[in-house]
Amino acid sequence: MRLALFDLDHTLLDGDSDQLWCDFLIDKGLLDKAIFSAKNEAMACDYKSGAVDVQAFCEFYIGTLTLHSPADWEALRQEFLSVWVAPRLCAGGKAQIKAHQAQGDRVVMTTATNRFITELTAKHLGVKDLIATEAEIQKGLFTGKTAGVLNMREGKVTRLKAWCKEQALDWTELETWGYSDSINDLPLLEAVTHATVTQGDVKLRAEAAKRGWPQIEWF
Repeated sequence: MRLALFDLDHTLLDGDSDQLWCDFLIDKGLLDKAIFSAKNEAMACDYKSGAVDVQAFCEFYIGTLTLHSPADWEALRQEFLSVWVAPRLCAGGKAQIKAHQAQGDRVVMTTATNRFITELTAKHLGVKDLIATEAEIQKGLFTGKTAGVLNMREGKVTRLKAWCKEQALDWTELETWGYSDSINDLPLLEAVTHATVTQGDVKLRAEAAKRGWPQIEWF
C-alpha cells in the first residue's frame, strides 16, 4: 500500500479554510466584524510563523459553530464550498491527486481545520479519506470545543498512525508521500518517505533546502 498525504490550506487551496470560513460568516453578517476580523488576522499571522497555540487556534475557529447543530449550518457550508472554496482549489494540486490515484495510491487529506468545514472539500476533490480536527458535539449541538487529538503539528502524525491502525495498515510497511506548505507540518513531512514542499512558507523552505526536499508551486 502507498499513501499520498495532502495538507489542504495553502497546499491544495489558495487560502486557509478556517480563515475563509470566518470571513464568510462576517460577510454574511453572522459574526461581528469589529471583533472577529482582528482575531482572525492575528491567528493567521501566528499560524504562519509557527508560533500559534494549537488549542487556541482550533477552538477559535470551531467556536464559530457553537450552539448550532450540523443541520443548522448545512446550507451555509454548502454555499461556503461552492462560492469561497471550490474556486480557490488549485489545478496543480488537483492534478497531483489524480496522478496518485491513477497509480493506485490511496490519497488522504490531512488538515488542522475541523472535519465539518473540510469534509465537503475532500468530497469535491474526490478524496475519500480525511483526517481532520474533530469538533465536539453534545445533545446535537456544537459545543465550541475540540474532541480528541488535534490534527496539527505532531498531532498530525499521531492521528495518521492511529488512522492506519484503524484501517489495518502497517505504518512501517507503507511507502508515503507528503505535501504541505507550512512549518507546522514539519513533523508530518519528516515522517513520510517522500516529502514535497508546496508554496512553502519561509521557515519550511529553509528546512526543505537543508534536507533536499523538492519545492514546487501549484498556484
